[in-house]
Amino acid sequence: MKRILLKLSGEALAGDKKTGFDEETVRKVALQVKELVDDGIQVGIVTGGGNFWRGRTSENIDRTKADQIGMLATVMNCIYVSEIFRSVGMKTDILTPFECSSFTKPFSKDRANKYFERGEVVFFAGGTGHPYFSTDTGVVLRAVEVEAEVILLAKSIDGVYDSDPARNPAAKKYDEVTIDEVIAKNLQVVDMTASILARDNKMPMWVFGLNEENSIVNAVKGSFHGTKVLV
Repeated sequence: MKRILLKLSGEALAGDKKTGFDEETVRKVALQVKELVDDGIQVGIVTGGGNFWRGRTSENIDRTKADQIGMLATVMNCIYVSEIFRSVGMKTDILTPFECSSFTKPFSKDRANKYFERGEVVFFAGGTGHPYFSTDTGVVLRAVEVEAEVILLAKSIDGVYDSDPARNPAAKKYDEVTIDEVIAKNLQVVDMTASILARDNKMPMWVFGLNEENSIVNAVKGSFHGTKVLV
């Protein structure tokens, strides 16, 4: 692989804390990504914001404002994770679809490609920049725009199941599943808008557990234990 886009869920970044950051978890991610970058692989990162805010759970705030809070949560996450990445020896940049003064730079495909060619890790914060679109849609959109080969979805769960394994101990885990099956069966790998965008643009997604030892490196280098969503 030459270029990948890694999605880190906000909940996974929090570790066992459920909210905020777990620095040891993020540092382990950073060391894995550094191994990939040192091997010449270009890495983009999208983070969720669920360790701080899930706007759709609030019934008392206007949906647009709630989603804007969520976008800012992803910016905070990217700034934090970016700094941990830098602490282990990587160069990073953060791009957003809206102005954040000196905190980030505006997103453009040309700017992202320039940073990738320099060997820098590029963080795509702020989702799509619009309400009513999740970070799921944001990660697929950015992957398509920058022509990534695959989206790696690092979650708190180790793959795609036919039902919720937390509620159904007999839930079946898929080794491979097509994006058409994901949509037809509403398997919720990503939300429906993101699923359709991935299908229409033939963007594969690999789902795996972030907590598995060396899971990111394993996914890229062939020892994959999650679920491949094929297009």
